[in-house]
Order: sequence, then structure tokens, then C-alpha cells
Amino acid sequence: MPSKSSKSRLLLVVGGALVIALAGFGIFNRQSSASDAVIVYKTPTCGCCGGWIEHLEANGFEVEVHDLDNLTGIKNVHHVPTGMRTCHTGLVGGYVVEGHVPAEFVQRLLDEKPDIEGIGVPGMPIGSPGMEGSYRESYDVLAFNSQGRTAVWGHVEGDPGR
Repeated sequence: MPSKSSKSRLLLVVGGALVIALAGFGIFNRQSSASDAVIVYKTPTCGCCGGWIEHLEANGFEVEVHDLDNLTGIKNVHHVPTGMRTCHTGLVGGYVVEGHVPAEFVQRLLDEKPDIEGIGVPGMPIGSPGMEGSYRESYDVLAFNSQGRTAVWGHVEGDPGR
């Protein structure tokens, strides 16, 4: 994942002159929004990942999907804590989104731009996006940093009596 302060360069030739446009140096600040593509890495046979992708698209996100046989490398590079790893990893706006995170929390992440690595939903709670069932479990959405520390970012209340 590119850090929120990543330094990228675009070389342009304009009228025979070389022009260097700098992004990430404070000259051009990229603003994240729901129109940012969520890049999703998943295994080719995972059905619940498809449900999560459909949920994001239904909530205004553009999604780019990459099927991989092994997601360990992606999760390692993006500092996803071992206890939070699930069947898919999303990247958007310089952040990681791990697991069945509801779109409202992804949008909140992009709006608030906290100093964290990303957010995730450990496990596969019944009733979370992509894991729909006959009821909804209560679950937490956790924030995590590059050192693997987590904190509750939000909560989804389950059906009464569950």
C-alpha cells in the first residue's frame, strides 16, 4: 500500500520540454472519496468475497478485483495483523480494508483520514456484507497500525436475542 505521504512522479513531455509533475510532495494533495477504486485481492473461488464486492458497488464504490491463489504476501506487505486476516484484502485511499467491513465504515475511513494502516473485521460474522444469513451477529470493526496494534473503530449491532 502506498503510504499517505508516498512520493510519486509523472513525467510529461509538453512541446518538447520535459515537465515533472509531483504528487505527494504537498504540491498536489489527492483527496479520497467514494469514487476511489477499491482494489480487492481475493482467491478465485471465494463466494463471500463476491458478496462484499457487490455490497461496495451498491454503495457507490468502484471496485477492481485481482484473484490470487495466495494472499499472504499482500497481507504481509500491508501489515495486516495475523489475528485479523480474512479471505480478502482491499486497498483504497492509502488504507487497507480487511474482511467484511460495511461500506459506511470504508467511507468514514476515507472521510476522516486517520493515522492508521487500515480497518478490518476479523472472522466472518454472520450478517456482515458478503456473509448474509438468517440473522446478524454483533461485531466490531477494528482499526490497526503497522505494528499490529488494534482498537475498536466501530460496532455493528446484531439482531436482538442473538
